[in-house]
Amino acid sequence: MSTSKTVGIVGARGHTGAELIRLIARHPHLELAFVSSRELDGQKVSDHIPEFSGELRYENLSHEQVGGNGADAVILALPNGKAAELVAAIDAQAPDTVVVDLSADYRFDERWYYGLPELTRQKYAGQKRISNPGCYATAMQLAIAPLKDRLAGPPQCFGVSGYSGAGTTPSDKNNPELLRDNLMPYALADHLHEREVSRQLGLPVEFMPHVAPHFRGITMTVNLWLQTAMKIEDIRALYRERYAGEPLIQVLDEAPWVSRIAGRHGVEIGGFTLAPGGKRLVVVATLDNLLKGAATQAMQNLNLAFGHEELEGVPL
Repeated sequence: MSTSKTVGIVGARGHTGAELIRLIARHPHLELAFVSSRELDGQKVSDHIPEFSGELRYENLSHEQVGGNGADAVILALPNGKAAELVAAIDAQAPDTVVVDLSADYRFDERWYYGLPELTRQKYAGQKRISNPGCYATAMQLAIAPLKDRLAGPPQCFGVSGYSGAGTTPSDKNNPELLRDNLMPYALADHLHEREVSRQLGLPVEFMPHVAPHFRGITMTVNLWLQTAMKIEDIRALYRERYAGEPLIQVLDEAPWVSRIAGRHGVEIGGFTLAPGGKRLVVVATLDNLLKGAATQAMQNLNLAFGHEELEGVPL
């Protein structure tokens, strides 16, 4: 008897939706039940995602059709502000369905499990509603968490993302012509991810996002003021101890490069640099915004919900 669980994706046309399809296709215990996309309605999934085999086609499903489909899990890969009606339809028709929302719509809702496994898996208690952290927010939290209790003030986070983070709907932030030879700052105070990280870490965080001409990958440079002076070897040891046994997190001596993390499922943290006096530290984290910043993390959360090994189906 098959032990496979079925998964549906809503918003499957986007970059993250494509990565999710690839991950589900290689997972030994998950099967793709449906992929909902208005723009690709009727087209074969395999024509767009070569890694997927089968006759499944994209469908333009209503909220009620998604809720009544019978899938064991539904992943919502939609823009912010679009999840509530879908969640309501699932709540009404199939409340035991596992829902993983990749938008920010439920990251501030205490009823939902906030799924950054390396930091929050101990809080998972069988919740069926899972909020996937933001890509920038994942990088910030992983860079700050080991020193959270030793800080003298708010971390300052300078983030740079590839333009795939702006989605597929045309805008200045994903226009290669406008981004050529350019670095585009935006939402420089009170960004959604700034509030998200401040809430999750329980301390104020300052975040300044930028978008760059490369397609995928985030570089997060974080400035940390420490309560007492520390030695660089002790800081490195603290990070290595905190993330020991975490296959997706690699702590480096040198500063990580975003070009080396693109297409990979993990996070690199390094570049630890102390200013004279030992109280100001700069650390750099990189990750692929479409993978550990979205699809890979969703897969970790699905595995957790279904009782599989957390990295089942994730190529290391």
